[in-house]
Amino acid sequence: MYIIITSSPNTDGLTAACGKAAYEGITSAGGAAEIIDISAAKLEPCRICGDGWGICRDSSKCVIEDILPSIQAKIRDAEGVFIITPVYFGQPCERMKYFFDRFRRCEAFNNQNNSAAGDKQINLVAAAGGSGNGTATCLAEMETWCRQVSAIPQERIGITRFNRSTVLPVIKDAGERFVKGEYFKRF
Repeated sequence: MYIIITSSPNTDGLTAACGKAAYEGITSAGGAAEIIDISAAKLEPCRICGDGWGICRDSSKCVIEDILPSIQAKIRDAEGVFIITPVYFGQPCERMKYFFDRFRRCEAFNNQNNSAAGDKQINLVAAAGGSGNGTATCLAEMETWCRQVSAIPQERIGITRFNRSTVLPVIKDAGERFVKGEYFKRF
């Protein structure tokens, strides 16, 4: 199973189209995929509990009861992950940042050697619908997050409303290659 995490409330927008392209690529190559739209789910920002760490640093769990534990489990079991976010001010959107912040706090110091994202192949997509600016800085931030949670960033795809027709097939192709194992391995 491949997990596609998206984060835009616009179900007809560029981010949603990217999620569909990733899904089509994965399933056309024989893989199974699930799209998780975190903009539609209960997902709270980090509360920075206690002295700034709460229980997350030692237990890999958050005190907030929402979708995060489910996503952690799905990523742990996934063959690969797509993370697709709209670009706001050159960064991932706020909902994606909620997810990144809390997941990182729970997984970056995972002492149990079973980090949900450890050595997981992750494709990154930054979708800039407005000016088209900011995809590079957004992708850099997403790549940094991957490294912090011991994931392996693979494709880094920037898409804008201006290159939509050209890049959606690239995202579909990345999904197909994911299933076929055509990505670089950590060395």
